Parts: sequence; structure tokens; C-alpha cells
Amino acid sequence: MNAISIENALYDSARQLGLDCPSEENFHCDRNTSEMNLAALLTSAGINIAVCVVLFLLYSILRKQPSNVNVYFGRMLTISKRRSDPFNLERFVPSASWLVKAWRTKEEDFLTVGGLDSVVFIRMLIFSLRIFSIAAVICVFIVLPVNYHGQTKDHPGIHDESLEVFTILNVQEGSKWLWTHCLALYIITTSACILLYFEYNHVTRLRLAYIIGSSSNPSHFTIVVRAIPWSPEESYSDSVRKFFTKYHASSYLSHQMVYRSGKVQKLMTDAGKMCKILKEVSVEQSHRPDLFHCGMSGGATDSFKILANDSESVKGKSSLIDNSLGGRKKVMQAVAPVCAAAFVFFKTRCAALVTSKVLHSSNPMHWVTDMAPEPNDVYWSNLWIPYGQLWIRKLATLLATIAFMLVFLIPVTFVQGMTALKSLEKKFPALKGLLKKNYVSQVITGYLPSVVLIVAFYIVPPVMMLFSTVEGWISRSQRKKSACFKVLYFTIWNVFFVNVFTGSVISQLSVFSSVKDIPAQLANAIPAQAKFFMTYVLSSGWASLACELMQIYPLLCNYFRRFILRKGRYNDSLSFPYHTEIPRVLLFGFIGFTCSILVPLILPFLLVYFVLAYFIYRNQILNVYIAEYESGGQYWPMIHNTVIISLVIMQIIALGVFGLRKSPIASGFTIPLLIFTILFNEYCRQQFHPLFKNQVAEILIDMDQKDEEAGRMEEVYQQLHTAYCQSPLTPDDSCSFGCSTRHVGAIIPDPENVKPPGEEPSQTNPSWNVTFDGEADLK
Repeated sequence: MNAISIENALYDSARQLGLDCPSEENFHCDRNTSEMNLAALLTSAGINIAVCVVLFLLYSILRKQPSNVNVYFGRMLTISKRRSDPFNLERFVPSASWLVKAWRTKEEDFLTVGGLDSVVFIRMLIFSLRIFSIAAVICVFIVLPVNYHGQTKDHPGIHDESLEVFTILNVQEGSKWLWTHCLALYIITTSACILLYFEYNHVTRLRLAYIIGSSSNPSHFTIVVRAIPWSPEESYSDSVRKFFTKYHASSYLSHQMVYRSGKVQKLMTDAGKMCKILKEVSVEQSHRPDLFHCGMSGGATDSFKILANDSESVKGKSSLIDNSLGGRKKVMQAVAPVCAAAFVFFKTRCAALVTSKVLHSSNPMHWVTDMAPEPNDVYWSNLWIPYGQLWIRKLATLLATIAFMLVFLIPVTFVQGMTALKSLEKKFPALKGLLKKNYVSQVITGYLPSVVLIVAFYIVPPVMMLFSTVEGWISRSQRKKSACFKVLYFTIWNVFFVNVFTGSVISQLSVFSSVKDIPAQLANAIPAQAKFFMTYVLSSGWASLACELMQIYPLLCNYFRRFILRKGRYNDSLSFPYHTEIPRVLLFGFIGFTCSILVPLILPFLLVYFVLAYFIYRNQILNVYIAEYESGGQYWPMIHNTVIISLVIMQIIALGVFGLRKSPIASGFTIPLLIFTILFNEYCRQQFHPLFKNQVAEILIDMDQKDEEAGRMEEVYQQLHTAYCQSPLTPDDSCSFGCSTRHVGAIIPDPENVKPPGEEPSQTNPSWNVTFDGEADLK
């Protein structure tokens, strides 16, 4: 069976199975969906537009209220303090000043505020805006008229028009106008590859600049050693010292063992939280920050540093450091077992890089080394996991992920059942009269399915983050990246492929004649699900962005604590949820590529989504989220690969479309485009991807030479002793575990009048005089 005769084969199979298909010419079998009409789509669009407008207006008012500054300006509160201001009516007037500030902020400012990962996320939005602007112009003005006039028949009013006439299913078989779809395919693919190349090149240069700019990063001098062999004659620490002194004597500096200190760490975290509470209470009551600094947070203290001052007066600073480090080791050894893992410090960056890449033993499961993550990025709970368990954990999480995907078919199938009006009437006879009402049927079949699916998807990111934690990643950025990967392909599979197959005639037949017929089956199924994809973009896209801007959960928590519990303000600093937002944006990009020539009407809705996302996420990065750690732009290769996969699937589906429409010339021209896309991806993989997998020895050696010439090496060595601080039991350890690092003496700038970081005057410690009535003065 070939792709051209797939419809006849499907009809014959359906007739043999006893399905109700009146004639071969009208073979659609309802595709398990209600009739696709423009009225249901407009109903969904109207509901979502109303929700977005209301939430945008509420946000522009709520962000001005002093009581909500901890919700909408959480990043600023980490470096400053809010001050009460007199009442002013301007607070209750909606404004769009936040849009202007988000637009004017430069990329350099985002690098300073949110790090390289935030810039990579914004570059993904910029790429999506550019490519779908091109696709929307081409497909709406060229492909859409061809689809609409594909059949020679009278069209009713635009409001009563079926959505099917806007899809490629309305084009006659063998039509000469199919070359417009092939031309659009070439333009979209070529534009996407050109834009991808420039973006990959730009992000790569930013990553190299990030490495050069982080000259004092202790992770460049540090490696993680795991699977240290056990010896009954000596401790793990002695084994590490003996091994690296023997084989890396010229470059080895020192090491620090990893302790399995679960209970100790919990107690100290609780102590840190108590210190934070005392600090906040003291600030609100007396505004005397020097009385409540926490010594364990590394700041200057008076109350927690009494013992340290006595030691310094007797033995001096250097002996104090040695004694404090030795005391911490003794205490840790007494209360927590030592793990078969350690951080090993080297004299140069190049030595650490070379040591991390070589095989240190004839047994590959011993002395396993890798470059250490940044100190704030270390996920201490997974460092104690035996290295030999990692492959079992990864296999178990893979199986658990697959099982979770299969279980998730239940809500997806339920969603598709809601889109089938006739099926609902059969299963729920009591609703038959209600479903006959036009407005009710439009809401149920056009809006509720996507809403139900969105609610079900709220449990996916936490579950995938749990799976990534169980895998054993030793850095928080790796764990979040792994969760991002899982969420991405989970959503693509369930939102796109499962909905396509369960919502089409394929699910009724349960017949896949051969692999070569899948493109043709997709070509028939995707236009049939056009209404669902459009409403999903509206509900999961537009509405979710409005909810992200409103920060509904933190806002409710803030009001609950203030007015119900009568406690302090909600003060939980947030890091950017890359594992939820990157998959969401890429999913819409995937839907846009695969539906561009099949359902061009979806592109304007997608373009509006990306415009809103561009402004909203920029605002959130500037004001809400805190960059506690970053991966150095490691998300971009995943973004690039997902776009390439989207292009390839778009082209494969186009092959099926042209086969069904009996256009062999268009099919022949699509094959070279597919080969070109794969070759382009291979070129980028060879040209750019190695810079994201490995450190560049040339750059690290230059950095070593500059530091040696400037005499900064000794200063770097001193920082290494306290950089990877697992449990700060002494006041001298410069690591924090719960105390706020907020500068209490500073004042938060006015959220309506503060300039972006790039426009602030160049001052060492500017303090802001805040008034929420529209004025802000810089002292």
C-alpha cells in the first residue's frame, strides 16, 4: 500500500470493521471530533482574551501596591528593603510602564541580572518571534487563500464557516496550487536554518565570554572525584591525598571530603531559617540590622562572632582558619559518615580540566572524575550516592517516565472524548438537551478540553523533577536541565501525537499498515485536530502567560499570611522555572511548525503568544526571579535540537500531504529539503556543540597565565578552602545555608519609576528613596 491510496485503504478497513462511513467520497468518520466551525474557535478566543485583559489590568494595579512588592519585585528585595509610602490614587490607575521597561532593557542588563541562561531563554523567544512572523506572512497571505478556495463551492457567512475549509484538506487532489505549500515549506525551513545558525553562533560567543568573565570561579580549579576505592588500612581522605600526591604531584593543591550529613544539614538549615526569622522581625521592629546578622551566612556579625574574635586574638587569622576547618572536619566525622566522593583542588585551571577528562584507573568504576559545578550549583544530597548505582537509577527513571506517560493517556483520552459531541450524548444521555444548546456545545467542545488537559499537566513538572533527582545528578542545573528534557518530550508526545492519534480515524481503526503510511496518516489527522490545537494555544498559551505575570500562587500566599494568619509577608525567593517554561515555548513552536502549511490559521494566534511571552518573561526576569545558579547556556543545544526535530517532522508530514493530494512533483521537491535540514544540523553539531560539552583549554590557560602574572593565584587558593562548604559549622565559613543575603540598609526602588539596570547612574552603592505615587529620587 502506498501513501497515495491511504484514504481508500482506510475506508475499506473501516467498512470491514463495521464502522459507519456513508460513502467513500465523504470518508471522514467524524475523526472522533465534533464539527469544526469558526464559532467554537471564536468562543474560546473571546474567553481567553477577556481573561488576559482582566489579569493584565489587575497586574498593572497590584504591582503598585506596597503590600505586594515582595510578590512582584522579589529579586529587588534580595538586595534592598521596602519602605512605606503615603497613600496615592495613582496606585489604582492601570498603566503599561512595565511593558516599556521590559522593551528598553538591553541584553547586557539581562546578563547581569539573570545570567546567561536567562539570555538564552530570551534568544529562544526572539528566534520564535522572527521565524513565525515570516511563517505567518507567507502562510496567511499565500497558503490560506489557496486552502479556502480549494473547492469550487459556495461559502456561507464567515462566522458559520467550517474550520476545515481553512486547512489543506479543502484542496482538491492533484491541484496545481499545491506548489504554494511546497514553496512555503522551503521558505520556512530556509529561514529557520539561517536564524538558527546566527542564534547558535551568538549564544556560543556569549558562552565563551561568560567563561572568560568568570575568572574567579572556583569550579575552574576543582574536580569531583567519585567511586573512591575503600581501603581498610586508611580513610577515604588519606586515599585521596595519597593518590593525587603520587600521580598529580605537580598540580595537586588540596581536597575536601563529602559527608553524608542529612540530619546535621537539616538541623543547620532549621537554624538558618530561625536566624532569618529573627533578622526579619528585628528589621521590622527596630531597623537595626547589625544586631541580627547571622554569622553562618558569611556576613559581618557582632553577636555570632564572639568565639572567633577570641581565637583571633590568641592565634591570629591564619591559625584560626586552619583550626576552624580542622574543627569542622572533626565534628563532621563524628556526626556524619564520610562518602566515597571528594572535591579536589588544583593549582591551575588547565590541570583541573586535564585531570577531569582522563581515565585514572584500569577499573573504569574507580576514581571517576568530572569538573565540579559552581559552589551554589552543587546538589549535596546526591553526592553520597554510590557511583555504581547511577546506571540503575537512570534505567529505573526511564522506565518510570514511560509508565507515567502511559498512565497519562487516561486524561488525554478523556479530553478527546469531550471534543466528540456525539460520544458525549451517548455516554451521558442526561446532558443531551443541554448539549443541543449552541453556546454550551461550543464551550464544552472548544474550550474545556484544553483547560482539562492544562490542569492535568500541572503535575508533570514536579514528577519529572523528582525523577531527575532520583537519577543522581550532582548539580541543581543538571537536575533542572534533565527535568526540562523530560517535560519537553512528555508534552510533545501527549499534547501532539497522542491527541492526533486518539482524536482521528486512526484510533478507531487501530491499523498501521506500514511505517511509510504514517506521514499520510498524520497528514489526515492533524487538520482534523485543528480546533483543539488552536484552543490549546489560546488557553495554555495566552492565559498561562497572564497567570505567570500575575504570580497568582505567591499573591494568594501573601494575602493569606498577612490577613488570615496575621504574620509577615510571603517571602519565598524564586528561581526561574526553566523546566516548565522552556518546554512550553518549544511545544508551541513544534505545533506551529507542524501545522504551518496544514492549518495556517493557527499562526496568528501563535504570533500573539510569542509577542506576549517576550514582554512578560523579560519583566519577570528583571523583577521576580533570582539567578541563584546557572548552567552557562547549556539549554541552547536542546532548544536547537528541538527546532530541528520540528522541521524534520514538518517535512515528513508534508510528504504525506503531497502524497494524499496526488502531487508527486511537490513530494519530490520535499526530499532534498529534508536531507538539507539533517546536514545543517550535523554541521551545527560539529561547529558549535563541542563548546557546550567541554571547557576550552586555550581560554583556561590564558586565564592562568594572566593570574600568575598579576599575582592573584594565592588569593584564589585562599578562596578555594571555603568555596565548597558543605556544612558551615564555624563563623569563618563564607557560605550560607538559609540566612538572607539582603542588604538591610538599602531601599527598593519605585517599581514604576526605577530605570533598567543599564540606565542607572554608575554608583557604588546607590540607595533609593521610594514613593509609590510615581516619583523616585536617587540619593
